[in-house]
Amino acid sequence: MTQQTTLHLITYAPALVSKDGRAVDVIHGMEKALPGLRLKWRLSDSGRPIPLPQRDAWLLENIEDGEFPIVCNGDKSHPVTVSGMENSGLLSPGGQPLFEVHAKLPLDAAVIAAAAALLESVAEGARAFWGGATPDAAALDIAYQTAPTLQGPPSPLRGLPALKLFHHLRSPEIPAYLGWLNHWSAAAAKAIGFPDPARDADLLSRARRTSSGGWVVQLTATPLDLDNPGHLDALKRVYARFPQIGGRDAP
Repeated sequence: MTQQTTLHLITYAPALVSKDGRAVDVIHGMEKALPGLRLKWRLSDSGRPIPLPQRDAWLLENIEDGEFPIVCNGDKSHPVTVSGMENSGLLSPGGQPLFEVHAKLPLDAAVIAAAAALLESVAEGARAFWGGATPDAAALDIAYQTAPTLQGPPSPLRGLPALKLFHHLRSPEIPAYLGWLNHWSAAAAKAIGFPDPARDADLLSRARRTSSGGWVVQLTATPLDLDNPGHLDALKRVYARFPQIGGRDAP
C-alpha cells in the first residue's frame, strides 16, 4: 500500500478579478465543509503563520494579477493551505486565463470523510469549470500523463493514457485529467457526455449533484492508490469511457 499523506485539491475557473468575492466564497466553503477548520492565518516570508483578524477584507484587498495569497489554518503539525493562482491565457484553452484554486490537506479520516464536500465547496465557490482532489502519490503519477519529456510527448506511467496540454484543449470546460474525486460543472458534464444512465451506473452510485447542476464523481470508495490494481483499473476504465478528457477524442 502506498503511503498517502496529503490530499491535493485543484479547481479551474474563469479568471479572478480585483475584489472578486469568489476568493472569500472558497474559504467560507472549505470551513463549512470540514468541521473545525478555521483558515484565519497568512504565511510570512519565512513560513510563520500570522493571524488575520479581518481575514475576508484582507483577502479581497490582496487579490492581485488574478491571484490571492496563501491562507492557512495556522497549525504546522496539521497544515491546511489554500491559495489562488492564475494560469496564463498562453497556457490555457482558447487563450483564456484561468483562476486556479490550490488546496492541500492532511489525508486523515476527517478529511477523507469530508473530501467530496470540500471539492464541491471550492469548485462551487470559484464557479469552476472542473476540478479534482487526489492523494499525493496518485497525483504524481497522473501528472506524468501531461508532462512532456525531453523527446517530446508525455510518457505516462502504469499504462495510463497520454493527455494533451491545457492550451491544446478545445475549451476550458473540457477536463484535462481525472482524479480520485472529480468536479464537473454542468457545462463540463455536457462536454464529456456525463451522465449516460445506461453506461454510468457505477459512477452514478458514487456521484452527487451540486447546487449549480454539476457533479462530484468519486472513482473509488477509498482514496485513489495506484499500487492497488483495482484502483488502477478503475481509473483506466473512466478514461476509456470519456475520451474527451485530456482531448484524446481530437487529432
